[in-house]
Amino acid sequence: MSQININVTPEFEKNLKTYMKRKGISQKSEAVRRAVSDAVEKTPPEKKAYDWDRLVGIGLKAPLNPNPRFTNEDDLWEKKG
Repeated sequence: MSQININVTPEFEKNLKTYMKRKGISQKSEAVRRAVSDAVEKTPPEKKAYDWDRLVGIGLKAPLNPNPRFTNEDDLWEKKG
């Protein structure tokens, strides 16, 4: 099993202790494992992976630059000076 070291805020520490008390967990590491597992289980399947298809072409809707620095890709990559 791999190990993760984290720095937490006082608020996180307080919330973790509350979670441990509610769930009857005595070790912080077990509480974090269970909290992550609970969060994953509660996440609907459609939210577990982001659907990028709806973003395809969205950049083409933005207005074009009226004064482009480069007129084409060759100008972009050409060494000058």
